[in-house]
Amino acid sequence: MAMASDAEREAERVREVYARRAQRGLDARYEYWKPANVFIYHSRERALIRLLDDAALLPLAGRKVLDLGCGDGGVLRDLVRLGAAPDCQTGIDLLPDRIERARQLSPGARFEVGDAQALPFADAEFDLVLGFTLLSSVTDEAARRRVASEMARVCAPEGTVVLYDFRLNPTNRDARPLKAHDVRRLFGGWRATFRSVTLAPPLARVLGPLPGGWLACTLLEVLPFLRTHFLAALRRA
Repeated sequence: MAMASDAEREAERVREVYARRAQRGLDARYEYWKPANVFIYHSRERALIRLLDDAALLPLAGRKVLDLGCGDGGVLRDLVRLGAAPDCQTGIDLLPDRIERARQLSPGARFEVGDAQALPFADAEFDLVLGFTLLSSVTDEAARRRVASEMARVCAPEGTVVLYDFRLNPTNRDARPLKAHDVRRLFGGWRATFRSVTLAPPLARVLGPLPGGWLACTLLEVLPFLRTHFLAALRRA
């Protein structure tokens, strides 16, 4: 009973964080069409393709994919270009309005409202399990362990967990950065491959709209200390 209470407490905190963001209009910062976001998303997609290719996962045809904290399903729609079949895709999110939007935009995929701390799926059900800025949104350590355990549980024995998250975000007090050593601790005994990605978003937002801004962003993203995020592929050892 105590664990259930703790899990619900963290889930409610996350809901409140996103409600405050919506009230303050902060969601508009992440609209795809903004130059900085287009640059960030394209750069991330290139890195993700390299990561999946190195893991011998491409094309994704026939693979069952789960996205935790899926939002409106944008990442899953991106994977369709990599061969994923919509009817093999599942997304789960705490926020009902996001799931409703995902169902409208991706009618062929399966979307459910739910908590990543207790997934309503069978053991080893998915070949690819995604968590994009998921674990950084979970600030409680015990809740993080529950989410990671659930990701591992529903991942097939030869499957892969892919994380995209930030290791540095000093302005966001509602999230907790995720470091490589955190990932290794949460997925003890799994092999982990990391790629440093994503030019610091505040810098991209300043430069992106300027003439020549994309070129400047591309050149600066080469510098490791200006990349704030990572992609990680995890497989059982």
